Amino acid sequence: MTGASGIIYGVDFLQRCPEEKYLVISDWGKAVLKMETGLALEDLAPHCAKMFSNKELAAPFSSGSNPFDYLVVHPCSISTLAKIATGIADTLITRVAEVALKERRKIILAVRETPLSSIALENALKLSQAGAIVMPISPPFYTQPKSLEDTYRDFSSKILRLMGVKVPGGWREGEL
Repeated sequence: MTGASGIIYGVDFLQRCPEEKYLVISDWGKAVLKMETGLALEDLAPHCAKMFSNKELAAPFSSGSNPFDYLVVHPCSISTLAKIATGIADTLITRVAEVALKERRKIILAVRETPLSSIALENALKLSQAGAIVMPISPPFYTQPKSLEDTYRDFSSKILRLMGVKVPGGWREGEL
């Protein structure tokens, strides 16, 4: 998780993803977590196998010799997107993204920013061409959400489906 606004989306994903998860959260992410949700980092601990500092560049998955299935940066700030696109690996989040790209592993970047500058769009294009999935946080409304919680749950479901997790409620699911 980075310091982009909309961190509740990342919290919901962390809580709902049934896979083994490791959390890395930036310093700004911690600040936004407290500011937007009232949660502290310790509140997220029960939802992940282990938490790492974003400064902990010696974490196991910062090396390509330690496999992982997915990297989900959620929310992903435009600054983090830019660092990843240009190969700047000065934090654990950006280093793991570099590993994911060089090892051709699956990476999902849930970008929470609008409008997007031409530079941000070029960076997103560069990452998409390198194999990353760039997903602007844009909740689906075909599910007819009744609450704010429904909107971030529906977006989390989209990411989970991309990861191969079976989640009910897809668009026109009953018609299949």
